[in-house]
Amino acid sequence: MYTFFKRFFDVLVSGVAVVILTPLLSPVMLALRLTGEGEVFYKQKRIGYHNTTFGIWKFATMLKDSPNLGTGSLTVRGDPRVTPVGRSLRATKINEVPQLINVLTGDMSFVGPRPQVQVDYDGYPPHVRERIYTVRPGVTGIGSIVFRDEERLLSKPDIDPRAFYRDEIAPFKGELEMWYLDHKSLWLDARLMALTVWVVLRPTSDIVYRTFTDLPARPSWLSD
Repeated sequence: MYTFFKRFFDVLVSGVAVVILTPLLSPVMLALRLTGEGEVFYKQKRIGYHNTTFGIWKFATMLKDSPNLGTGSLTVRGDPRVTPVGRSLRATKINEVPQLINVLTGDMSFVGPRPQVQVDYDGYPPHVRERIYTVRPGVTGIGSIVFRDEERLLSKPDIDPRAFYRDEIAPFKGELEMWYLDHKSLWLDARLMALTVWVVLRPTSDIVYRTFTDLPARPSWLSD
């Protein structure tokens, strides 16, 4: 029943949202067309449901060749590959809105483990890779909320962003996603969606750890 009602909610809400938001986001699409490299949408291969690949939709916020430049699939604070318009879209998470299409088509859900590119997926421990996408990946989720400021973490001085992601962020993010799979319910999904809105409006809030007291222990580097 959980899977049925979750999918029913995804289809209903994403369908309505696409109809309502498309005209409202026309100024965003026009701004992207007239700035940067003139691209409106960006489609990238991610690992998803049952570990199969799919194309995730986003508004184009970075240079076309960004995966082959700088830190590759990782984005750091002040990343020069991000366009001026893209910077605002990323800060407000508006760049993620086109994923409503992925939700509508069944590639994603509103809530679930965040889909990863292959190189970041490979950074998960084997037991995480085996289980993480037994549910549809999400537009948001516990990992997305806790790591809402991942760009800042990867911008710390004297670290190699790729090594830090592989050795520190990926293992802990995997623990968080396993926690979600162990506790998944419609009620949990509703709370995670509400918390997503809250942390977008108040990025420094520590509400997630006050809401879920049984989350995996937070590493010291996450609260620095």
